[in-house]
Amino acid sequence: MAGSEVTFGHPEGVNVGDTFDNYKQLNAEGVHRSNQGGISGTEHDGADSIVISHGYPDDVDLGDEIIYTGHGGQNKSGKQIKDQEMTRGNLALVRNQLEGIPVRVIRGPARNNPSAPISGYRYDGLYLVESHWHEIGSAGFRIWRYRLVRSEVGRENPPPAAIEPIGLNGGNESPRRATILVQRIVRDTKQAKEIKRKYRHRCQVCGTFIETEAGRYAEAAHIRPLGKPHNGPDKPQNILCLCPNHHVMFDLGVFSINDDFSLVGIPGRLTRGKWHDISVEHLRYHRKHFSADKRALTLGEE
Repeated sequence: MAGSEVTFGHPEGVNVGDTFDNYKQLNAEGVHRSNQGGISGTEHDGADSIVISHGYPDDVDLGDEIIYTGHGGQNKSGKQIKDQEMTRGNLALVRNQLEGIPVRVIRGPARNNPSAPISGYRYDGLYLVESHWHEIGSAGFRIWRYRLVRSEVGRENPPPAAIEPIGLNGGNESPRRATILVQRIVRDTKQAKEIKRKYRHRCQVCGTFIETEAGRYAEAAHIRPLGKPHNGPDKPQNILCLCPNHHVMFDLGVFSINDDFSLVGIPGRLTRGKWHDISVEHLRYHRKHFSADKRALTLGEE
């Protein structure tokens, strides 16, 4: 990934909607540092920008929401010939998700995409990486997918990631605040509250709960995520009661759950009430698309 130092947020002197003739202009204006790659950034810092040029047939562009395919596995003619690996730009986008870093989105020309320009490359603002997973793509090889949603970060309030760190003895007594609007699925909170109540807010993995002044706290985790492209249901069969730590670990694929409710990736077994009819189908979906454990990947393909 060529170019200058990684910088996040809106590029200086560039407005959302500005168009550029080629990668050379994008690079010169600091919109996209890479001279040809679709993902600009580093595994350590995160991705500062991506170009959607529809080089992967599995990409889905809905405007404010993008299902983006990671890089790798293609030959020189653009044909997918092997699995994508979780390295370089793919790993950089995961860093964005973990740390909430917005990524600049540049759209290339595409005749069948109403969200894309007819010609040139258009800077379309900042997006947040909401989630990532893997699946078998249309070419028959494993690809990494990323769900991006538009981030409404005002130019007058740059995102925290654009502020340079100044060490442990530094800091900012009056930090800037940015308002970020993210389109979210409306959940049936009655379902989640009832699941947590029946487990007395104890995590089904570790058995702990958080005691607050307002009472016990736990989180409802959906096994198969809600919304496109997963379209998981907001029903008890798809909901777990987890502590915040295990919720994040589950969403990021650190561990999955076997059909017999033993855990994959970490030791232990899921606690399950006799009344809780957890869907094996959703557990298999999670293993197939989110688990980083090789044993789970094998199970998911059976």
